[in-house]
Amino acid sequence: MAKQPMLKFVTVDRDMPEKRDASVRKEDFREIYAEFAKAKAEEQASRCSQCGVPYCQSHCPLHNNIPDWLRLTATGRLEEAYAVSQATNTFPEICGRICPQDRLCEGNCVIEQSGHGTVTIGSVEKYITDTAWEEGWVKAVSPSQERSESVGIIGAGPGGLAAADRLRRAGIQVTIYDRYDRAGGLLTYGIPGFKLEKDVVMRRNQLLEDGGVTFKLNCEVGKDISFADIRAAHDAVIIATGVYKSRDLQGPGAGAEGIVKAIDYLTASNRQDFGDSVPEIDSGELNAEGKKVVVIGGGDTAMDCVRTAIRQGAESVKCLYRRDRANMPGSQRETQNAEEEGVEFVWLSAPKGFTGGDKVEGVMVQKMRLGQPDASGRQSPEVIDGADYVEDADLVIKALGFEPEDLPTLWEQPELAVTRWGTVKAQFTTGETDLEGVYAVGDIVRGASLVVWAIKDGRDCADAILEKLGAATAVAAE
Repeated sequence: MAKQPMLKFVTVDRDMPEKRDASVRKEDFREIYAEFAKAKAEEQASRCSQCGVPYCQSHCPLHNNIPDWLRLTATGRLEEAYAVSQATNTFPEICGRICPQDRLCEGNCVIEQSGHGTVTIGSVEKYITDTAWEEGWVKAVSPSQERSESVGIIGAGPGGLAAADRLRRAGIQVTIYDRYDRAGGLLTYGIPGFKLEKDVVMRRNQLLEDGGVTFKLNCEVGKDISFADIRAAHDAVIIATGVYKSRDLQGPGAGAEGIVKAIDYLTASNRQDFGDSVPEIDSGELNAEGKKVVVIGGGDTAMDCVRTAIRQGAESVKCLYRRDRANMPGSQRETQNAEEEGVEFVWLSAPKGFTGGDKVEGVMVQKMRLGQPDASGRQSPEVIDGADYVEDADLVIKALGFEPEDLPTLWEQPELAVTRWGTVKAQFTTGETDLEGVYAVGDIVRGASLVVWAIKDGRDCADAILEKLGAATAVAAE
């Protein structure tokens, strides 16, 4: 086991500020924290059994070489650990923070399966890359040779950014078009800062820009520029828009004031954290302070909403979900965090309407039970007759998931093939669509999914484009 750091204790005299300033310096606390974090990372990394069949690696969408960078961390070889981690993951410090490790690598750790508690892979991954940033090991892309070919990427979320990084390493000219004023997609505006600090995302954006990626922000395709113009300007185009259309609720009172979309609520909160002026926060429209909040949904977006509402100072926060805890699609770790922070979960409950007239005052709830499994194998919820009641609410947040926008219509591209769910038809291995030179990655192909899958899609698509452009060897050399 790694040696624990020697903690330093200092005495603070509150009546003598000059003495306090001399004895308790920020550097002391940074040093103490750094020593503790290093020891914990090494301790956890040393617990890896280096098993013959690394299930952690096989259950990671990126197939990160987890055992190797754990071994390197355990022996204090952090720069090498970072190099191994970065080789397969474009944004390891982001995945270390927001990946549902309990469902992926950590949940399949051999030590976890044997009942001894998982190696905390995510926290070690975060520590490795945070240290790499602090030590200056993270460098902007500097391709050995610039190429004339260019790729346009529509969407500055994780899939688009991962593809951009991979393409620039081969010297390809890359331009990213995004409708928002900051790059990052849901990393920037959809995930709360308490889970993913925004400076972590912004420094990655800046690194890509420093490496030669061109960002055209506040640029909405189909409005500010046509898809045809983007296609004409580049040798290949990647569609990486994500899915932003919120699923809606029906029923009496569904249009009342105080019933809002999760994406609008989270975006407003994140903009406030950036220091932006947000009228909807100031007016109370998207502010939970002092309110009885009901969030409808059971995924990770719902967990982001309930935890944000707690931080905004809500009087109470309840989460309605039509199935039970075991069938909840969101991370169990996030659910536990929310409960510890004061969120009340109301299982087997679904909304049937809303009370209050023009302004919502409550949610009409119908109680459910789980019946026979549906086509996916999950038990289907069934209504319990006569068990309805009203849940008081001043603010209702709809977190029912996202659907793709109608891109063929918005972009005047009827030949862009989509599935019956509205997602773009593309090869999962390469991202190729039926349109020559047009690719698609991430949620716009998969439907709402995980950041780590978008990163994988972006990297795989970039490699396919490089292969087609005859530049595959350049990225390997880089």
